[in-house]
Amino acid sequence: MFDAAMINPDLLDVPTLMFAAACIIGFLGLFMVVNWLQQREVGALAWWGAAYLIGAAAIGLRGAPTPMVAIAPVWPEALVFVACGMVWNGVRLFHGRKLWPAAIFAGAGLWLAVAWLPGLEPGSYARIMAGVVIVAVYSLCIAGELVRERRRSLYSRGTAIAVPLLYTVTFLLPLAMRMLFPDVVAERWLTIMALETIIYAVGTAFIVLLMVKDHHVHFYRQAATTDSLTGLLNRGAFLAAANALQARQGPRGEPVTLLMFDLDKFKSINDRFGHAIGDSVLRVFAQVARTSMRATDILGRLGGEEFVAMVPEPMEGAVNVAERLRAGFEAAGVIVDGLAIGATVSSGLATSYRVEPDIDSLLLRADAALYRAKNDGRNRFVCADEEPGSEQARARAQASKAAGLKRRWVARRPKPGDAPAAG
Repeated sequence: MFDAAMINPDLLDVPTLMFAAACIIGFLGLFMVVNWLQQREVGALAWWGAAYLIGAAAIGLRGAPTPMVAIAPVWPEALVFVACGMVWNGVRLFHGRKLWPAAIFAGAGLWLAVAWLPGLEPGSYARIMAGVVIVAVYSLCIAGELVRERRRSLYSRGTAIAVPLLYTVTFLLPLAMRMLFPDVVAERWLTIMALETIIYAVGTAFIVLLMVKDHHVHFYRQAATTDSLTGLLNRGAFLAAANALQARQGPRGEPVTLLMFDLDKFKSINDRFGHAIGDSVLRVFAQVARTSMRATDILGRLGGEEFVAMVPEPMEGAVNVAERLRAGFEAAGVIVDGLAIGATVSSGLATSYRVEPDIDSLLLRADAALYRAKNDGRNRFVCADEEPGSEQARARAQASKAAGLKRRWVARRPKPGDAPAAG
């Protein structure tokens, strides 16, 4: 059974553990500062590194058996909470949020206000519990910041959320241990806290370095797949995503529709107003296109003033997208950067129900329809002729959809033996 004999005091000497904790935390702090010097754009690393160095100094001052400077325990204890507040602010800075300087000193200020109260003498259980609760609150706040962040990968985001919550539970666990094993906790309390401090520091460093790594992966992946001017997918990334969408839709007999866009008289806009205004027009179109489409639609820039989109819809649904985008850009393109531009867009649409290895044939058909839209007067969309065999494919897709709706309706019908719900 669990008792005091399970912890060997010779192996877990408290001053030795505190010295080890100060060294580990100080080393991690220096490591983060060196990383910040090599990548100054990640300012959060400086906050985290400084927080760890402050924490190491606080543990050294508090845990040294014969400190070089006589100082009341309340002051190094307050520095620990300053370090926690700096870690929290570092997470906020890393995610582009406003710093909260008050949060840095809130825990320390609260500690200095209550640490002198009767019953909170140095080394007492109540004093240690008060400090544990403050650290747990800071951990919950850090976890809250990470929950709000949705741009990172699922793996790192899930880890970054779970670990602070785990540490919060870990630091509050002694409350339960105190009730279940009061003798053990009373005898080995400082040993338990020293071990938890080391685990907490190493785990938090793991989280922040994981976020920095994910930041770089996200940055380079976005740079490789995104058009720098408009923020849309570049040509290669769009073709890869569109081919994948068609590969999913085709085997099920479901349609995809390609929409090809070309800004009307764009060369004239560049000649009359300059390339800077032309770039602004391209950005305006990209913004209108984003707001006109759903998350399941794929949108990219082929190059110059040519854009392209693919939607998992038949022609009947895609024409609504094309008209919404055409009308939206016509309204947004009247005035650009304070100048009367009057920009418009033409588009060509082509639908396929087939299983194809790529979308080359769709691009050709949509491009031919776009050419007709230009010849017919611009500021309009034209639909390509249906591909051979599309009528049968359309009928199969509609029958499959109707069968699916019927199955869902039957599944929701009450069974004959079901009892009516109580009123």
